[in-house]
Amino acid sequence: MEAKNLSKIYLKPEVKKDLYTRLSRIEGHVRAIRRMLDQEEDCDAILIQMAAVKSALNRAIVKLLEGHMESCVMGCNTPEESMEALERLKQALTLVLKNS
Repeated sequence: MEAKNLSKIYLKPEVKKDLYTRLSRIEGHVRAIRRMLDQEEDCDAILIQMAAVKSALNRAIVKLLEGHMESCVMGCNTPEESMEALERLKQALTLVLKNS
């Protein structure tokens, strides 16, 4: 299915900014885990930090899905665009849930 009709619709600026902030924190956390590995810290502590990164990434995914539904799906002007957006959302959800 082509996305040409939906290309003009995107996330609200505040959602995009929130996602950038979340991803920056996750990047920092991953760098900290690398330092922990370099310093040969306790494996249990590293696992806990990795779980925290996974949880933070899951929250970012939820935020993106919410923003997508609010702007990209609800912002459709025609029934055809709505159906296309819903189909793409279903495909994305399938992948997210399959890989979680």
